[in-house]
Amino acid sequence: MHFLIISILCSVSVSVLLKLARRNGVNIAQAVAINYPVAAACTWFFLRPDFSDWHTYSSHWIIFLALGIGLPLGFIVLGRAIEQAGMVKTDAAQRLSLFMPIVAAFVLFGETLSTNKIIGIALALMALLTLLYRENPAKSKGKDDFLSTAGYLFGVWLCYGTTDILFKQMAKSGTAFAPTLLVSFILAAILLICYLCLRRTVWNAASILAGLILGGLNFANILFYIRAHQYFQQDPSLVFAGMNLGVITLATIIGAFVFKEKINGLNAAGIVLAIAAIWFLFYGSRLNSLL
Repeated sequence: MHFLIISILCSVSVSVLLKLARRNGVNIAQAVAINYPVAAACTWFFLRPDFSDWHTYSSHWIIFLALGIGLPLGFIVLGRAIEQAGMVKTDAAQRLSLFMPIVAAFVLFGETLSTNKIIGIALALMALLTLLYRENPAKSKGKDDFLSTAGYLFGVWLCYGTTDILFKQMAKSGTAFAPTLLVSFILAAILLICYLCLRRTVWNAASILAGLILGGLNFANILFYIRAHQYFQQDPSLVFAGMNLGVITLATIIGAFVFKEKINGLNAAGIVLAIAAIWFLFYGSRLNSLL
C-alpha cells in the first residue's frame, strides 16, 4: 500500500508545483520541457528498458509520436487549467478522464459492457458538468473567462484520457512499458525544446529548477504506480480506484484549505459524483465479478 500512497503524493505534488509556478516566475512550457529529459534519465537509470527487440518498437512509430506530442501538451493544459480553475476541479477532471479508456475498451477492444460501468460512465458525465459550474460567471470575470476555464478542464480530460488509451494500446500490442515510456519522454523533450528554441524563449533559473523537480515527481509518480500494480497483481482495480480516490480527496483538501479555493454546492456534488463514478467503474465491477 505504501507504493500507492507515494504515487498519490507525487501526483498531487505535481499539481501543487504547477499551482505555485506562475506566482514564482516559472514558465510552465520551459518547466515541462526540462521535465522530460529528467524523466527520461530516471527511466533509463531505474527501469533499465530493453531495446534488444527494436524491430517491434519501430512498427509503432505513430503511437510514439502521438505520445511525444500528447504528453507535453497535457502538462501545459494541466498547468493552465490549475491556474484558471484551481486544483480541485482540475484534478477531478484529470481523474475522470479514466472513463475514456473504459469507453474505448468497449468500442475498440471488445470488452463487455456491464451495468456498473454504464452507471459509472453516466455519473462521470454528470460530475464533469457539475465541476464546470460556476455561480454568476458574468459578475466575476465574464462569459469568455468561463468558457476558457471550461475549455481548459475539457482539455485536461481529453489529453489525459487519450494518452491513457495510447498506453493501453501499447500494452495490448505487447510492447514493454519501460521502452515505450523512455522513447515517449525523449520525443516529448525534443519536440518541446525545439518549439521553445524556435520561439526564442528566454530561459530562466526558476523554470529550469521547477522542471528538475517536476521531472523527478513525474517519474516517481509513474514508477510507484507501476510498483503498486506489481504488488497488487491480483487486484488491479484496487490500484485504479485507490489512486483516483486518493488524488481527488487530497487535492480537494489542499485546494480548499491551503489555497483557499472556493467550492460551491454543485462543485462539491461533482467531487462526490466523481468518487462514485470511479467506484462503479472499478470497485463495482470487481464486486460484480466476485458475485
